[in-house]
Amino acid sequence: MLIATSMYLSYFNLTEAPFSIAPNPRYLYLSQRHQEALAHLLYGVNGDGGFVLLTGEVGAGKTTVCRCLLEQVPESCDVAYIFNPKLSVAELLSTICVEFGIAYPPENTSIKVFVDCINTYLLDAHAKGRHTVLIIDEAQNLSAEVLEMMRLLTNLETNQRKLLQIILLGQPELAEMLDRPELRQLAQRIVARYHLGPLSKAEVAAYVQHRLGVSGVQRQIFPATLMGRLYRLSSGVPRIINVLCDRALLGAYTQGKEKVDHATLKQAAREVLHQAPPKRISILRPLLVGLFLVACAALAMTVLQPVLWSDPTATLHEQHLAPHDTPAATVQPKSAERNPEVKPPAPVLSTLSWPANDSRERSKDLAYAALFRAWGADYGQAEVCQQARSLSLSCRSGRGGLDALRQLNRPVVLTMSDDQGQEFYATMMALDEKSATYVVGSETRVVAHSDLAAHWSGRYTALLRLPPESNEQIRAGKSGPAVQWLNQQLAQAQGRKPPTAPQDQIFDEVLVRQVKQFQLEQGLVPDGAAGPQTLTRLSSVADQTGPKLWREK
Repeated sequence: MLIATSMYLSYFNLTEAPFSIAPNPRYLYLSQRHQEALAHLLYGVNGDGGFVLLTGEVGAGKTTVCRCLLEQVPESCDVAYIFNPKLSVAELLSTICVEFGIAYPPENTSIKVFVDCINTYLLDAHAKGRHTVLIIDEAQNLSAEVLEMMRLLTNLETNQRKLLQIILLGQPELAEMLDRPELRQLAQRIVARYHLGPLSKAEVAAYVQHRLGVSGVQRQIFPATLMGRLYRLSSGVPRIINVLCDRALLGAYTQGKEKVDHATLKQAAREVLHQAPPKRISILRPLLVGLFLVACAALAMTVLQPVLWSDPTATLHEQHLAPHDTPAATVQPKSAERNPEVKPPAPVLSTLSWPANDSRERSKDLAYAALFRAWGADYGQAEVCQQARSLSLSCRSGRGGLDALRQLNRPVVLTMSDDQGQEFYATMMALDEKSATYVVGSETRVVAHSDLAAHWSGRYTALLRLPPESNEQIRAGKSGPAVQWLNQQLAQAQGRKPPTAPQDQIFDEVLVRQVKQFQLEQGLVPDGAAGPQTLTRLSSVADQTGPKLWREK
């Protein structure tokens, strides 16, 4: 199986298996529900103690969201993650001590000793300014006795906050457990709860393409026409989508197909979901039914034929016509030919082939000349990024699909290849729902998106206005012109009045919350740090002076 997987990865030009069921946070597709789930967990990590509850059906993505959270834990936070909680009270307390590195007497089985050691550790961590978080996955397996002990652990507190934050992840049965009367004290300490539901039909299509994109492929190996079927088969559950798509890719590879089709997906569903093949039906019964229907139709035509073929107005009309009278031919009035309401013809679509009359050696220079021209500047054929810096711009290169270009919303230079595999460059200047306008060599062409998929490698380069002195990442605690730029751009993007702060403004907690809010709105991981993705998206949204790719009607 591993050999077959490796072969189909090479066959589809994938860097790794895109539909593995392992909870890899790199593959997390942040749907609206997953954004909200992650926001609840982040609130728990940065909160003042108590319980945070995240529930969801099997395979909904709870663990993947949690793994994404673990990559964003602040340096001042100590986290213990327990993924097998089917333990006794003593075993769970022992596991907590091991995860946090808390020393306890060897061979100890006393619950009181474990609790005293944990309490001492929590007080010491609080004195050092540390924040302690315990995450328990598959928490529906906890017994009522263990849950009550978890509540007792949260009793240790100061005047401002509790010293232990507990995040419970589990299936819907966990919420039902916490509704029991004997657990009402714990339920009252839940400061945030969220139920992670399945993906919608539209999100299933975006989810599949997102995972393929992370694996290095932007073309639609799963056509859009399959998404409705995939949604019905999976009910929008990410794990089932992964298993179905993985088996369908293997099936397409073994059949030598470039894309997954309906038959391949149907066979994958039979193998994965154990759907029985359709039963064979005797041919005699449908044949008899068909002959009966044909006989009925013939009888009906025989009875109704005189009525159907007669025209009750024909005789009357013929009586009033003189022998020399003939019906006049129908003529369209000439005014209809110039009807102003007639829509103008759609632009003639072209292809992305390299112009025969242009030198391919000038491909790159011509493409970047068009890109700089869109920004009102001349391209001097120098190093692109160096010339961009002289214009107070930054160059950004990446790999993605049309969705990435729509979000970037700036003219871009694309790396293309023709039917013979020879490389050339084209500049996308405008984009709409079904086509885009390109500068290819010395020509301007309107090309359908279907033609782009056949020639584009996914690589692009764009020009953006980014903060001075820092084009990679701005973190909390920093100050200077880059932080001031960040504050002003966020105010512009969020419709607030731009601040009039001094140059040495600090990237404080208020600004961190504003960054997280922007990241959630844009479908980014809300880590509160202004990294390359956040800075690029912020520049695209807030900078209204640069050229736009998507032209609003």
